[in-house]
Amino acid sequence: MKSLLIATLCCILIANLASAQLNIGSWNIINVKYNVNNQWSLFGEGQLRSLKFYNDFHYYEYKGGLEYNPNKHIRLTTGAGSYQTYREGGDFVLPKNNDELRIWPQVILNQSIGKLRIEQRYRAEFRFTRSGYRNRFRYRLGVFYPFGKMKKNYKPFQISASNELFFTDKEPYFERNRMLIALNYKPSKSSTIQLGYIYQFDYKINDEIGRDFIQIGYYFELFRKTKLPEIIDSELKDN
Repeated sequence: MKSLLIATLCCILIANLASAQLNIGSWNIINVKYNVNNQWSLFGEGQLRSLKFYNDFHYYEYKGGLEYNPNKHIRLTTGAGSYQTYREGGDFVLPKNNDELRIWPQVILNQSIGKLRIEQRYRAEFRFTRSGYRNRFRYRLGVFYPFGKMKKNYKPFQISASNELFFTDKEPYFERNRMLIALNYKPSKSSTIQLGYIYQFDYKINDEIGRDFIQIGYYFELFRKTKLPEIIDSELKDN
């Protein structure tokens, strides 16, 4: 209860700070994952974003996919989804900036240095947009540190930081840099609450815009009666 109270107070404090800065947007995530066995899992996710704090909603996405874990250091994913971007100036202003179908395979590599965990994510995106077909390539490097009193083979808190670069195969090649700092709290083995701050620099894009976001995410996992690799309990959450 004490840990949950601290997490709740942090959320309220950050929300109050964000509402005082109208240029800080909101980034909301709900993710559900079903672990079929030690190696295979399915997931679905929805996101809703605004350019101001819960105002000027301009973007949403929904996606799903299949994950394969040959061991605790490697995770292979194939996903697909719909990504919708609206114009600035209000909630879901028409006409849309972009209406996109996206297919994306990715590889995640994990390693540990003491208690510190390091993750590298490589993703290729095949994008069918209203402006035509586009390719994009993303690389994310992140570190995270689980802490707190051990509870049933997992630690309840995790602090993480990551930086992600976005590239294309056409000039000017570099599109975006996205940075995230986040605090996660696991009230149970199957659920995680994430509170984070995102800053991104956009060079040339045709989709979601905005520089500063408060990120709030809820991640829920369903498990069959089997022991899963330890790395699944301590990973960087998607964004």
